[in-house]
Amino acid sequence: MDFSAPVDGFRLAYDRSGSGSAVVLLHGWPGTRQDQAELAAHLAATPGADVIVPDLRGFGDSDRRDDSPPSAYAAAGQGASIVALLDELGIEQAVLSGYDIGSRVAQWVAANHRQRVRALVISPPVWGAGVRVLTPAAVAEFWYQAFHQLDICDAIIDGRPDAVRAYIGHFWNHWSGPGFTLAPERFDAVVAAYAQPGAFRASLNWYRAGSGTIARATQEATQPPPPPITAPTTLLWPAHDPLFPVAWSDRIDTSFTDVELRVLPDAGHFTPLEATDAFAAAIVEALP
Repeated sequence: MDFSAPVDGFRLAYDRSGSGSAVVLLHGWPGTRQDQAELAAHLAATPGADVIVPDLRGFGDSDRRDDSPPSAYAAAGQGASIVALLDELGIEQAVLSGYDIGSRVAQWVAANHRQRVRALVISPPVWGAGVRVLTPAAVAEFWYQAFHQLDICDAIIDGRPDAVRAYIGHFWNHWSGPGFTLAPERFDAVVAAYAQPGAFRASLNWYRAGSGTIARATQEATQPPPPPITAPTTLLWPAHDPLFPVAWSDRIDTSFTDVELRVLPDAGHFTPLEATDAFAAAIVEALP
C-alpha cells in the first residue's frame, strides 16, 4: 500500500501491481479497495496492465477529514483526487473501471477530463433512472439514502462494530446476486474498516453531498441531461441488482456516444466480485 500526495487535504491509499497500460479500479459503498482484489490480481497477471486500486476519499485507508464539508466527498472531489493520482504517477491516460460510487466517479473524470480516459468499464448507476426512483418498488430499495442524511444514523452505527456488521451486512446480503456470498474473512475486513471511529460517518458524506441516486435522479425531471460522455464505454449491467433494474438501461444512448451494454445474467450489485471474469475481459479489450 502507498499513499498519494494530498489533494484538498486528502491522501488516497492505493495498491499498484503489474506493468503496461494503466487501469484504475474504483470501489463502491459499502466497500473498500479490497472489493477489487480478485479483479486486480487477474489484470496484473495480464501482459500490459498496470493496475492501480485506490480507496476513495473517506473510505478504507484513505484520509477522512472531520473539518471538510460533505461536498469534499462528492464526485468532483473524488474525481480530482483520481486525476491528481494519475498526474503523480506520470500516467497520461487510463482505463477507468468502477461500480456504485466508483462508477459515478469514473464517469465524472470521463466527462471533465476526457483526455485522461482511454475507456470506461462500469456498472450502474448511470443517468436515466429519472422519476422511476420514486415508484414504490424503488423507494423500498433506496430508503437508506434518506436515512444516511440523518444524524441519528451516525449516533447508532458509527464506531459500533456490532451495529456496523448488522447494517452493512444487510446490503452485502440483499444486493448480492443468487449464489454469491462474500467470504467471512473478507466481510470481517470490511466491517473492521467501517467500524473504526469516524469511518462509517465519513462514508455517508457521499450521500450527504447529494451524490446518491435518489438525489441525482429526481433532478432529471427538471434538468436537461448532461453532455454525453464520449469515451468508449462498456456498461456491465447486473441482472440481479435490486437497485438498478435492467429496464433502466433504456436511456444510455443519451449519456454515452459510444457504449456497449452487456447484461451480467448471474450477478448482483457487487459486479467486480460477482462477475470478475466478465469485468476483466471487458477491461482487457479496452487496453491498447
